[in-house]
Amino acid sequence: MDDRSSGALKAYRDKRNFDATPEPAEGGTPNEAARAFVIQKHWATRLHYDFRIELEGTMKSWAVPKGPSYDPADKRMAVHVEDHPISYNTFEGSIPEGNYGAGKVIIWDKGVWIPLEDPHKGYRDGKLKFELRGHKMHGRWTLVRMKAREGERQEPWLLIKEKDEFVRPSSEFSVVDEMPDSVKKLEDVPATRAAPVAAAPASPAAADGPPAGARKATLPKELQPQLATLVDAPPKDTDRWLYEIKFDGYRMLARAEGGKVQLVTRNGNDWTHKLPQLQKSLQAMELPDGWYDGEIIMPGERVPADFQALQGAFDSARTANIVYYLFDIPYCAGYDLREVPLEERRAVLQRVVERKPQPQVRFSAVFDAPPGDVIASACRLGLEGVVAKRRDSAYVTRRSSDWIKLKCGQRQEFVIGGYTDPKGSRTGIGSLLLGVYDDKGALHYAGNVGTGFNEASLREMRARLDEAASDRNPFAPNASIPRGVHWVEPELVCEVAFGEWTRDNRIRHSVFHGLRDDKKPGSIVREKPRHGAPVDKPAKASTKASAKASNKAASAAPAAARTTAATQAPVTLPAGLRVSNPDRVIDPQSGATKIELVRYYALVAPFMMPHLKGRPVSLVRAPQGIAGELFFQKHAERYKMPGIEQLDPSFFPGHPPMLEVAKPEGLLSAAQMNVVEFHTWNGVKTAIGKPDRMTFDLDPGEGVSWAQIQQAAHLVHAFLQELGLPAFLKTSGGKGLHLVVPLKKQFDWDTVKSFSQAVVQHLSRTIPDRFVAKSGGTNRVGKIFIDYLRNGYGATTVCAWSARSRPGLGISVPVRWDELDGLKGGAHWTIRDVHQRLDQGNEPWADYEQQRTPLAAAMKKLGFERP
Repeated sequence: MDDRSSGALKAYRDKRNFDATPEPAEGGTPNEAARAFVIQKHWATRLHYDFRIELEGTMKSWAVPKGPSYDPADKRMAVHVEDHPISYNTFEGSIPEGNYGAGKVIIWDKGVWIPLEDPHKGYRDGKLKFELRGHKMHGRWTLVRMKAREGERQEPWLLIKEKDEFVRPSSEFSVVDEMPDSVKKLEDVPATRAAPVAAAPASPAAADGPPAGARKATLPKELQPQLATLVDAPPKDTDRWLYEIKFDGYRMLARAEGGKVQLVTRNGNDWTHKLPQLQKSLQAMELPDGWYDGEIIMPGERVPADFQALQGAFDSARTANIVYYLFDIPYCAGYDLREVPLEERRAVLQRVVERKPQPQVRFSAVFDAPPGDVIASACRLGLEGVVAKRRDSAYVTRRSSDWIKLKCGQRQEFVIGGYTDPKGSRTGIGSLLLGVYDDKGALHYAGNVGTGFNEASLREMRARLDEAASDRNPFAPNASIPRGVHWVEPELVCEVAFGEWTRDNRIRHSVFHGLRDDKKPGSIVREKPRHGAPVDKPAKASTKASAKASNKAASAAPAAARTTAATQAPVTLPAGLRVSNPDRVIDPQSGATKIELVRYYALVAPFMMPHLKGRPVSLVRAPQGIAGELFFQKHAERYKMPGIEQLDPSFFPGHPPMLEVAKPEGLLSAAQMNVVEFHTWNGVKTAIGKPDRMTFDLDPGEGVSWAQIQQAAHLVHAFLQELGLPAFLKTSGGKGLHLVVPLKKQFDWDTVKSFSQAVVQHLSRTIPDRFVAKSGGTNRVGKIFIDYLRNGYGATTVCAWSARSRPGLGISVPVRWDELDGLKGGAHWTIRDVHQRLDQGNEPWADYEQQRTPLAAAMKKLGFERP
């Protein structure tokens, strides 16, 4: 080890006691001809991935919380940490408790890295470009240093996938989820995969040159704008967000090329002819060729933006006073800036706007104040609300949780399906009948609006309605629609403010704000805000329309085959299975979407199928998401789900044919049909009269703490051991825990259920302050009901690895008994962090089959007499 590397390792050595940790203190031979890289998967306080590259005699290291992504739009945070010795590349094991970084470590990937520019200069300057040749990591990548915020002790960097032949959209492929295992036993220098020729460096970077992440690109003819997601509370990590006014206007894109400017709506309609003065102002600014994103407003007398005045300006062709606020710049001067962090894109845009300013074109300012204060000020000014954007986010051509909108009141667009006649001295119309579309394309009645008009707007509205007159009711059947209605074709969209949604899905206290000619009727759905801050969700860049991107995302989903790391690969959905509405949010709390649930079941299918094999199953469906009505399905319906089969009716005398998830594709086709949960019987089809397991569900009553549930599980386990019965543990995905006893198929359902009841009654008599044997809510206050009813004929229990239709989408996971005290709840894992558990799989239940036990001896010990 030379003096330079020895000094660089001081921080590493100072943090460790090498008498207590198996980590190496030093060592390793540098190899400048084939520099090594390693990524170690590290279960410390939180799971993360340690990315290390050999440079200057040590392993330069970054902690990547989410791990790498093959999607260039996923700019993964990489926290620069202390250098490690080269010998650390071979370390795999457990760092004991009490030591720095305590937890399990595996070698997730390894190979060689090839700098594409001077690596020493790149490391000093904070921009490293390189190619990786590993077992899992391939192609070109970049590490970019971010500006540290006040108080940050470690440098924040970003790990970004460069565009090459290895790029994969995050909706299709997640390398950390689908390749979770160690590569320790594989070769240190993997066989080279076909890779693109290293790109030449960008043009010399002047002080005002292109920012990091910018790419040479031709200017596209069309561009879909990024859209914001409605939420009901500001994000918690407030320092990572920028806050702008939510303008009460029309979204407008400007395309500049060769000194000419074209103005385009969010739906791609050319409005240049409607805005001649604005076009003239933009052309006078001598804009670089590019796409500019913003919103046009009409300044009001009392509030900064007046939507009805803006609409009136178009109706009367008086658009000279319209102001254009610019807030983003996806393309500029021959570069694609969509992968440049938002703050840096805004800096480019501000320089462009201020170079030759025009009063009609303004740069949208951000507010340096707590989000609560910003929102309160916006509401006092009469504004619609605030838009928050992640500082380091990419520009994506779809709706994204990297941009969120917080409204002062409820307000959204509705489709007009009819109107009522005016009464008294009123002219034109009485009220408009409003509707929103569901995910199947049906228009549902959402109430009326009759206020917010003046005489002129009433007459203009009636004229538009007469042009759209129809003799057909466009709404789905609904008994509450008023009588005497004039129907119209559902082709007009209006914006309405209102007080609340009622339980029967109607709006109250509604006020009309104007027609929206810039929005398509078919896109109008009920806006449901996500609860709280959005979960950090991978964003994928796309140059196509968002609808095409959604279809592409839905066309394939991975399945994690438990193979060697060298051969793992994603598996597409079954032929002909298309995921409809993949971006529909099914859990408002986490923001999880339908495609995420489908991908989750593809991922865990190899683990889940052994728990489903041969068992009748009941499905819990959530057509409107888990916040809507849930349905239990036990039998086949009109929709066929490939991979789910009907069981032979002769197995179930007196029952309609039951269902079985016979193939992994059944999990995916069921999730496509909005199935969230899978529940199984305690018996298998080949011997349905004799259950092969017994289940005890610890169901806590009101006021029971998680610590009490953990203690209860230990007590029940101990008692079952006294009876000579093995018990396997799993989380429920909800509030409690499940104990499962594998049985030899010996007794009938009534016998097993009665015995399980006797076990519960004994525990409730022996420890009455902890357990009850009756399920009533009042009986369970402060106590735990051990649910033995799961052991009856036809009763079901949620399957291992099934998601639960509860906020957060927790999952039921097999665990070892020595893990119980470390669990944080019955929903310790969710569909979004399951990758933290995939390396364990069903291993905690590895000897389940070998532990099958007859009940006779346990019955005798308990003094139980068969019914």
